Amino acid sequence: MQAAPSDSASALVILAQREHEGSLRRYASRLLHDEARARDVVQETLLALGRLPEPEAESLRPRLAAWLFTVCRRKALNVLRAEGRLSPLDAAPAALAPEADPAAALERADTRHHLFALVESLPERQREVVRLRYQEGFSYQEISDITAQTVSHVGVLLHNALHTLRRAWPAESVR
Repeated sequence: MQAAPSDSASALVILAQREHEGSLRRYASRLLHDEARARDVVQETLLALGRLPEPEAESLRPRLAAWLFTVCRRKALNVLRAEGRLSPLDAAPAALAPEADPAAALERADTRHHLFALVESLPERQREVVRLRYQEGFSYQEISDITAQTVSHVGVLLHNALHTLRRAWPAESVR
């Protein structure tokens, strides 16, 4: 039987839940294509944090987000492996914001849809690092920690992905 988590460990789990649960759930949902399973994976990730010995948990504070995303990714991939499938990431749903000009809103929605389709067409590793960098805001080092790839390889993947996206983007869209 495990000892009850200390106040410090509990505070770290609460901090992780408050600051990262939403982005972890979006990330897991894109990997799993299933919101319910994504919630389960995020819950397992937070439980894993709570089960760490206090000194180890405290040492994670400076890199908590990277650790959480790494554990979440591994747990989501384990779910996919258990099912015998590794599926592509989904495009994020468009944010709903009030728009004064319906035509401009429609144009932005079309642009966003086109961009998500282009990102979806990237190879899986490029797609994942693009989303971690531009949707979740992680640094190259954090992406390296999450994906278990070198920082320089993350840079190469991002460079190649952006080059592919630039070439694929319709010339008439660039103004």
